[in-house]
Amino acid sequence: MAIRALVFDTFGTLVDWRSGVAREVERLLPGLDGGAFADAWRGRYQPSMEAVRAGARPFADLDTLQAESLDDLLEAFGHAGVSAAVKRELVLAWHRLDAWPEVPAAMAELRQRFVLAPLSNGHVRLIVALARRNGLVFDAVLGAGFSRDYKPKPALYRDAVTALGFAAEETLMVASHSNDLAAAAGEGLSTAHIARPHENGPAGGETGPAGPVTFAARDLADLARQLAG
Repeated sequence: MAIRALVFDTFGTLVDWRSGVAREVERLLPGLDGGAFADAWRGRYQPSMEAVRAGARPFADLDTLQAESLDDLLEAFGHAGVSAAVKRELVLAWHRLDAWPEVPAAMAELRQRFVLAPLSNGHVRLIVALARRNGLVFDAVLGAGFSRDYKPKPALYRDAVTALGFAAEETLMVASHSNDLAAAAGEGLSTAHIARPHENGPAGGETGPAGPVTFAARDLADLARQLAG
């Protein structure tokens, strides 16, 4: 069955979260190691969402969760006295991330043939900010804000399929994280792995899928070429 829609992981797949967060941290907190801070903050990312996934708290958007993680993180880095205004700007660092170099042109090419939507843990305002910053055009905004939960909960993938109205196998989940793709495949979606070997800076990133996928691509431009063929 032909692919008719693409849904995208955002952080790491479409945008370079580590470089963007590190840049903003070093701007707002001069002298701090922005890369180390970004890594430590990202380390709190999954645990902060787990309480929502487990039903232990109501849905809270990613800005709220990032802000809750920030106080302990600032204390650990010796900046416990940071003002509320600076803390807010730090949270908004996640709204100011740059796309990987090939992404804007590849997305424009893909949109000529497919319906495109983010399927991200980012909420609507955050995704809109990233899209506007990088010149990305989506046909819908799906994911955490739409489903009121966090990946890899099955509802997010099912909700995306239902919202776009195509068969699950006609909907291609695009991500640089194999666990995200495995969860999508479990709900019947087709899957495309995008290699992002520099996602985590010195710690690297996934150079290929850890399990079976429908497509494996060097980057988003490579995926666009494969889908055109």
